[in-house]
Amino acid sequence: MSVIDFSQGAVNSEDELREIAGVPHEFVVKKTIPIIDDHCKNFIEMSPLLFLATSNAEGKCDVSPRGDKPSSVAILNKHQLVIPDRPGNRRLDSIMNILSNPQIGLIFLIPGLNEVLRINGKATIIKNPEVLNKLSLKDRPPSLGIGVDVEECFIHCPRALKKSKVWEPESWQDSEAMPSVEEIFHAALRLNGVEIKK
Repeated sequence: MSVIDFSQGAVNSEDELREIAGVPHEFVVKKTIPIIDDHCKNFIEMSPLLFLATSNAEGKCDVSPRGDKPSSVAILNKHQLVIPDRPGNRRLDSIMNILSNPQIGLIFLIPGLNEVLRINGKATIIKNPEVLNKLSLKDRPPSLGIGVDVEECFIHCPRALKKSKVWEPESWQDSEAMPSVEEIFHAALRLNGVEIKK
């Protein structure tokens, strides 16, 4: 298929968008709260997986999964939480983005639950030992954390996870039919001119 020019016939105004998609119900708009209430706190404490969305100053975006044991995210108060930045591959995509643009979005998941918790706010890369010690894993605190000043919290409807049947093993694709992660990784290296020695 040839490359499509998406700008041709694109939606370019909120009026046009609302004419097509409609307006949200008042309840959908007013479910957003500016604090981590007890329900949000409970959800975060039960979640072993979150997705962290960031963008840099130029608007280039990234979404990073963060998995850890439940209660690994420290809730400091009704307005602030801290995500540990455990050692990884050192790409630091999210961290680098936050340095130039603090706005972030979070999605928290609980296995088996179709609803997700969405949180938006401003992030700061922290190295405060007093805070990071609360995030220790096997007596080792992370060297960095992502401090979040929360601006919005709300529960997102179950439609996406329900329709995808993500928690229903009988609906899952046969992973053996896929190339291995190693094959995918090596193919990307070759596209970038990296010679792989066998």
